[in-house]
Amino acid sequence: MAEEEGAVIELRQRKKPKSSENKESAKEEKINDTPIPERAPKYVLFQRFAKIFIGCLAAVTSGMMYALYLSAYHERKFWFSNRQELEREITFQGDSAIYYSYYKDMLKAPSFERGVYELTHNNKTVSLKTINAVQQMSLYPELIASVLYQATGSNEIIEPVYFYIGIVFGLQGIYVTALFVTSWLMSGTWLAGMLTVAWFIINRVDTTRIEYSIPLRENWALPYFACQVAALTGYLKSNLNTYGERFCYLLMSASTYTFMMMWEYSHYLLFLQAISLFLLDSFSLEQSDKVHEVYKIYIFSLFLGYLLQFENSALLVSPLLSLVVALMLAKCLQMFVPHKEHGHMLKFLEVKFGLNMTKNFTMNWLLCQESLQAPSRAFFLRLTQSSVLPFYTLVLIICFFSMLQVIFRRINLKYLWTPYVCMLAAFGVCSPELWMTLFKWLRLRTVHPVLLALILSMAVPTIIGLSLWKEFFPRLMTELTELQEFYDPDTVELMTWIKRQAPVAAVFAGSPQLMGAIKLCTGWMVTSLPLYNDDDLLKRNENIYQIYSKRSAEDIYKILTSYKTNYLIVEDAICNEVGTTRGCRVKDLLDIANGHVVCEEGDKLTYSKYGRFCHEVKINYSPYVNYFTRVYWNRSYFVYKINTVISFQS
Repeated sequence: MAEEEGAVIELRQRKKPKSSENKESAKEEKINDTPIPERAPKYVLFQRFAKIFIGCLAAVTSGMMYALYLSAYHERKFWFSNRQELEREITFQGDSAIYYSYYKDMLKAPSFERGVYELTHNNKTVSLKTINAVQQMSLYPELIASVLYQATGSNEIIEPVYFYIGIVFGLQGIYVTALFVTSWLMSGTWLAGMLTVAWFIINRVDTTRIEYSIPLRENWALPYFACQVAALTGYLKSNLNTYGERFCYLLMSASTYTFMMMWEYSHYLLFLQAISLFLLDSFSLEQSDKVHEVYKIYIFSLFLGYLLQFENSALLVSPLLSLVVALMLAKCLQMFVPHKEHGHMLKFLEVKFGLNMTKNFTMNWLLCQESLQAPSRAFFLRLTQSSVLPFYTLVLIICFFSMLQVIFRRINLKYLWTPYVCMLAAFGVCSPELWMTLFKWLRLRTVHPVLLALILSMAVPTIIGLSLWKEFFPRLMTELTELQEFYDPDTVELMTWIKRQAPVAAVFAGSPQLMGAIKLCTGWMVTSLPLYNDDDLLKRNENIYQIYSKRSAEDIYKILTSYKTNYLIVEDAICNEVGTTRGCRVKDLLDIANGHVVCEEGDKLTYSKYGRFCHEVKINYSPYVNYFTRVYWNRSYFVYKINTVISFQS
């Protein structure tokens, strides 16, 4: 009896602390068990419909307002409606000028088929070179825009340039709308979408280059990528119905392929996305079947793009294709060659890292072993007392920030990731789940965490929105009311002189950025273009840039005549450039490449017996006047005719 009473007492003592530990869980169960009055189905449907309607209206309105803002800002900045055609075209700089020039060529062509043929067999742009401009420059946006302009009868209503930039501004509106929807899908509230749009517009200097270079490929492509991300976000949601899932799948397929056709570098961005999906799939954070459906979309888009982009070999050697094919093959091998031990280990790791749950006795018994338990406070205390943990933490922090520094130096893609920084920040602020996670870490018990999370997920974005409105809205309105002026008379005079004085068959040489403007504004042939995906054009650019190096007149003459150049244009802004970044001026880079300056410590200084060509040719003395004759100049440009007959003077 004594032993039985002792056992009963011991059992009661064991049960007592257990009941005290479960007080909070009992309270939570009591709260959860509290009967909640059921709402009428019609009321729930109406509430859901109203939420979706208001959110969609806000998303579309945000996109439309942003597109209208860009149009108004562009008009105020360049006085576009009051400019002549030549002055309008000068606002397109560098590679933007090249893209728009081919849009003009398509409109001038007698038929669409003839226009496409002339672009794919183009020998009127670069001297001594026939290029497939559609493939090399991804001119599909220009082809589509020219077709729409003529098919819709817009040629009787609006000028071609307004139609072109209007499409780009409209795509930017879609871009903003897609970011709005993505943030809304992630957080569950359209307040996150509003905050995303606000941050995107306020930080537009770092989120887009639309204000400076409208026809850039990224301005055509990134809106489709944003739509793809929005569709992918919706597709991966677990509570999506069949029709919504099918819609997201079709939208994702269409936007993925369109994005790949619009930009030659799109498959690299999709490669990063595929890595993210692979990590989510590896840790069972997303449904494996859905992830592999996305892989199939990648493969289909790559092969279809390969066929329609004139058998573009870059897509076949793309890292995206290599990764996706490898992952698909690995999945097939796991299905056809099962390995029980491997499967048990994967399940064990999933349970250990909290990705899954199990009732299996053996797994739970292994997890209860001390060696597999989470480190206790005593463990961290021992490591701290022996000074290991503080120094380990310090080294880890230094290594982490060093890695981030290297990544940001080598991958300078701020226009790609800054919009999604805005989106994720808005999602975090407006998501009740993230607030709940924070409260769990802080072990907040004074106020009900669920109620507080709901309040903060609405109050914090509202406060942020009001503060942004108060501080930045007046600035945006000032930008629209403030009259700006784009005035470049020197470039206008240069283009006018070329069109009036230069022979039609003349070939011009100069900086690639200026050559793009000459191709657009005059239509004359040039020696180089501001494109960086062709080895021959890259070599041409480097050779033509030698006019700003310390090379002899004879060397420059040989380079220019090898490309059948008739006229050379020297830009005073490049020749006398005063850059803020050391070693980044064109002449500095040329001196480094030619070995005329010390690049790094330990390199030897190589002396050049020639002065800088762009300076020396202006002085008009021998031997420079033997090779080049100045025929035109203004404050910014000096034009020299390449002499065909060389007469040496003393």
